[in-house]
Amino acid sequence: MKPLASFALVLASLPLQAADLAEHTFSTYVNAKGEIRLPADARKSWSHLGSWVVADPKSPGYGFHDVYTQAETVEAYRKTGEFPDGAVLIKEIRAVEQGPQTTGQAQWAGDANVWFVMVKDRQGRFEGNPHWAEGWGWALYEAKNPAVNVSKGFAETCRGCHVPAQQSDWVFSQGYPTLARP
Repeated sequence: MKPLASFALVLASLPLQAADLAEHTFSTYVNAKGEIRLPADARKSWSHLGSWVVADPKSPGYGFHDVYTQAETVEAYRKTGEFPDGAVLIKEIRAVEQGPQTTGQAQWAGDANVWFVMVKDRQGRFEGNPHWAEGWGWALYEAKNPAVNVSKGFAETCRGCHVPAQQSDWVFSQGYPTLARP
């Protein structure tokens, strides 16, 4: 392998800096029309921010909620207390499984049902697009077809649940201990 090609491979494997996050996000997960793609296998390679359990089976949010983001987002948030441009948050809601275990009756996360994706947009890139509002891009994917955003837009699909988090940049960050400085 040529030295320049080898150097390029090393650079490609290095973690992004927070300053490069927006360029990477908007070229990898968002197309020119503002359509958001569900990042693949975030559970394996992204930072786990925290978990929620909505225990009421009658609630539309029933299930185990795990939230993930890029390591660069965690680094930037810990420094500034704000989500950087290009931050991606993925909330995966999984079914509730339960049964007896050696430690007693237990509950655990089952199969994924839906994924909510938020993409921080500090530049207002997609004005007029119903999926982009309040400084974020908003998307919803169902397990039956995770390639299709089934959200009807921020106002209809996302706003109602996120109003209580409006003062914290529309994010329920109190449930994300990874964002706290160590």
